[in-house]
Amino acid sequence: MNRYGNPIARSGQVVGLLGGSFDPAHAGHVHITKAALERFGLDRVWWLVSPGNPLKSRGPAPIEDRMGRAAKLMQHPKVQITDIETRLGTRYTAQTLAALQMRYDGVRFVWLMGADNLAQFHQWQDWQEIMARVPVGVLARPGDRLAARMSKTARMYRESRLIGRAAFTLGQATAPAWSFVNLPMNQMSSTAIRKAGRWTSDAVVADASGA
Repeated sequence: MNRYGNPIARSGQVVGLLGGSFDPAHAGHVHITKAALERFGLDRVWWLVSPGNPLKSRGPAPIEDRMGRAAKLMQHPKVQITDIETRLGTRYTAQTLAALQMRYDGVRFVWLMGADNLAQFHQWQDWQEIMARVPVGVLARPGDRLAARMSKTARMYRESRLIGRAAFTLGQATAPAWSFVNLPMNQMSSTAIRKAGRWTSDAVVADASGA
């Protein structure tokens, strides 16, 4: 039996979904998650640790290693680490969202991502279906704000954007709806950690102590 179990949510709750390979999880993920809980009015956040990123040619570390690191790093009563995508057998985000909406009737999901992902979101499989299914919360990362705001997705859905304090109501909005929040973001990245050979080091966790 999977020691992390199935994520738990009640009908009417707003759950943010932060998907990725988490190869490895780091302080930036923690910072984004805490900001999303506060700025988008979320009841919970699930870290969806994926089997692998279809846009990346290199495979990630074993999922149990990534889950274990994520669970050690992200310890918060409103955040759950899950490999539910593996157990659902879904490969793309649109498929995952469809399966989750079927399984968790009445739960309102919000897809979370960094501004770097918004900049190339139109390259994702069935990206317009994602926008049609759930509201999207975008959290700015250093150097990605301009590219994200000028992206194909931002321009196509400019009338669906919730600005300012309206971002707190994102989870109650009817898709398509999205909000872009500027934050003083943590500069750490999974790529930099892998290049530095620090994946298995406790320094990855120690770096998050002040996040």
